[in-house]
Amino acid sequence: MRAVVYDAPRSFAVTDVPRPVADPGQVVVDVHLAGLCGTDLHLHEGGFFATFPLTPGHESVGVVREVGAGVDGFEPGQRVVVDNASACGRCRECTRGRPLFCKAFLSLGVNAPGGFAESLVSPAHKVYAAGDLADDVAVFAEPLACAVHGMDILQLRPGADVLLVGSGTTGQLLAQLLVHGGAGRVTVAAPTAFKLELAESFGVDRVVQITRDAESTRQTLHELAPDGFDVAVDATGAVSVVDMLPELVAIDGTVFVYGMCDADDRVAWSPYDIFRRQLTVRGSFAQVNCMDRSLALLRSGRVRTAGLITHRFALGEYADALTAISDPTCLKAVVTPAD
Repeated sequence: MRAVVYDAPRSFAVTDVPRPVADPGQVVVDVHLAGLCGTDLHLHEGGFFATFPLTPGHESVGVVREVGAGVDGFEPGQRVVVDNASACGRCRECTRGRPLFCKAFLSLGVNAPGGFAESLVSPAHKVYAAGDLADDVAVFAEPLACAVHGMDILQLRPGADVLLVGSGTTGQLLAQLLVHGGAGRVTVAAPTAFKLELAESFGVDRVVQITRDAESTRQTLHELAPDGFDVAVDATGAVSVVDMLPELVAIDGTVFVYGMCDADDRVAWSPYDIFRRQLTVRGSFAQVNCMDRSLALLRSGRVRTAGLITHRFALGEYADALTAISDPTCLKAVVTPAD
């Protein structure tokens, strides 16, 4: 079968590799659709604990090809989504109820072969039936699961006034959870008009177009809430945005770092300001064990995905897909491995 294979950071080819087989407790899935996100750019550069050689792709939907011994509930031809994240359940972090920080954390598309391939193999307990969801909807199950985990971490107070900076896929999904999760008002600020229009159609209370100039953005966001927001969220991964978040929140407010910055990025926050105004700083890293709630939200229709996919690529066009996700005209790019 064909797959994207990196032998080192920034060095990959679409090549022939052996098709995986299902060992006991595993399921082989033929991938119909696999989504790209900013994490794939970090992996391209060798970041985010990437392990080489690597086939990336952590947002996958497809059909069951083969079921290993001891696996019940799946049969060939069944449409499924794959939760890429697995914890061992036995290490110190797992036994303390922190499986996301498992010492043997397995992440398909990060440190194990993922979905930018014609087929992938997954632990059976991380495969979920999705026959009632179209591929274009089901492919959002993993990024929405990350947003669900983000809401778990945020612990949003009912009625909170929330600013979310960023209107990419992850921002669009998180914004909808904020709207339905008790926020009194949700403001989305971003530079791209069509993405803001989509966020507004999803039910956010206010959208504001900003520039990519840090000082101009800082002034605009200050004017939106002179006394500060209860919560300010970064969904961009831009250090210039994260740097300004504490000054945008009110006394006893929360700064929420949801977008992924580069590992060597630094901000210049005042510890005295955080101390004096009793600010809370939270971060949200990926997800584990949130896929069932993500699928429930997609099935309910409360989280909508229509309009999010803007670019489609065949497997052999993976280089073009990587380029596209940095383009402001791209909201969500997907790869169709079978094409």
